[in-house]
Parts: sequence; C-alpha cells; structure tokens
Amino acid sequence: MSTDIHLAFAHPEERAEATASADPRDRISLRDYLVEAEIGAFQLERGHRQRLMFNVVVEVRPQSGPIDDDVDRIMSYDTITEAIADELSAGRLNLLETLAEHIAERILSHPRAMRAFVRIEKLDRGPFKLGVEIVRTAAAMPVTAQSDDLVALHPLVVYLDNRLIGAADLPERIDALGLDGVPVILCVGLPDKDVPQVGVTAVQRRIDLLAIEQNAWVLAGRDRRWLVTESRTEIDWAIRQGSTIVWAPSKLVLDTPDAPIQHAANGPALALWLAEQLAARALMVPVGVSVSAGSRVPVETIPA
Repeated sequence: MSTDIHLAFAHPEERAEATASADPRDRISLRDYLVEAEIGAFQLERGHRQRLMFNVVVEVRPQSGPIDDDVDRIMSYDTITEAIADELSAGRLNLLETLAEHIAERILSHPRAMRAFVRIEKLDRGPFKLGVEIVRTAAAMPVTAQSDDLVALHPLVVYLDNRLIGAADLPERIDALGLDGVPVILCVGLPDKDVPQVGVTAVQRRIDLLAIEQNAWVLAGRDRRWLVTESRTEIDWAIRQGSTIVWAPSKLVLDTPDAPIQHAANGPALALWLAEQLAARALMVPVGVSVSAGSRVPVETIPA
C-alpha cells in the first residue's frame, strides 16, 4: 500500500486507484452512508446510539460478457448496504475495527468481489471524526460456514391458484403464513381467461410466461404491500427487507440455462423450481394441486 501522506485521509476510492494492480478491475462505491447504532468500548457509549459514517469501495472482476443492462450480471450496491445492516443487527460491538472486518468479510464472499476498502467514522464523540479504515482482499479472507442469520432467510414459496387469488380473506391468510418472520414468495399460474395460442413452441412459451406475469400483477393488486419481482437480485433484496414477494417468472426462467422452460404454462412446476433455486424451507400449494415427486424442498398444503 502506498505511504503517501495525502492518501492517509483520501477517500477510499482514491486509495483504491492509487494502489491498483496491473490487472484491470472495476469499482463500485458507497459514499457518506450514515447510520445510527450503539457501538463502543467506553462506558459513556453504552446505552446510547451514535452516528456512524461509512465509505466503502469494492474492486470487482470485470464483466466477461455483455451486461445487457441486466442487474443480475453485476454486483449490486445492495451487497454493501446489506453487509453493513447485517453486521449492525448481529449484536453490539465494542470496536470499529471488528465491525469493519466483518463487513469486509461479507462483501468479499460475493464471487465478483476482489478487494474491499472499508472506512467507518464516529461523528458524535466530539468536534471531530474518529475512524478506522481497512483494506482486505478476497484471497486473504477465511472460508466460513453459512451463519444462522442467513439460514433464517430461506423463504416460504406459496403457489396460489385462481380461486385463492380472488379469495376475500387472501391478505389475512398470507399474513398468517409469515407470522414467524419467514419471507413469503407468492407464485401464480395461468389466468382463467383464454391465452392466445400459436403454432411455434418457443413463441407459445413466451406468451404463457407473459400471461402468468399478468396474473401476478393482478395478485399484487390485492395488497399494496406485496412487491412484484423479476430478477434474482430483486428477489434476494426483497427477502432481506422482509417483503412479501409476487414472482413474475419470465426474466429468471428465460435467463437461467437449466430452467424448466418446457413447463412455461405450468405454474406449480415453475413455483417448485423457484423454491429449489432459493433453497426454500417449503413450497405450499392449495388442496388438489400436485407437483412432481422427489423435490429437495418439502411440499405442504396451504391451511384452509
């Protein structure tokens, strides 16, 4: 690392550029991210929240192919903000150094992250800023097992037929499924109305997926809290926010090589595939709806 004195207080982005290796890397950054939290080793800091300022720069592997304006092909900025939120919610810490280490470790667990600069500053200890900055590389980070808090985010996938989509008490029933804090993802099939039919299989599959998406938007209209998602990045973000999700399947099914595109008109089959992709704790289906046997995900019946 460069020892030039002007870099000691420069923004992490400037330090990243000054210490870059010869191989090309892209960078994403989070500037002046303000959060309140309780942290500190001194007694006067206990029981009091104080402002923390985060500045983070992450060097990422350059994209090998076209991005195509697709959020699933990049490292999302949410990776940084979620790393901060997860570590602050994990429990009280005494040291900024510990917090910075944990945040860097989470960020560098992303497959595209190569090097992370993490600066954290306390703003309320006096008429100045107290802070720490660390630099960590992916190669130097220890391999750790998945923690319990990530396991707890495994969602419940629920397939709704058209009878349930129209049920008067549907919002209350969905709320009851998520009472223990488990994220809920709602999936649907084809609507009751006739879907246009064509003679080209590839075209018909896209029409069927679009018809399912129309039905998903109809479902989302039942409750303003329900968030329609299309990409894997959106789904992961919504799960972490605790949102109830309505899945619009076209993008993920068409973008994933091993997706069951041959079942584009089969809502339960698509829901089962999504549940397996997300390592869901269960797939719930209405009485009378069946899915293929042998799934890695338990299949349960929606309570009456």
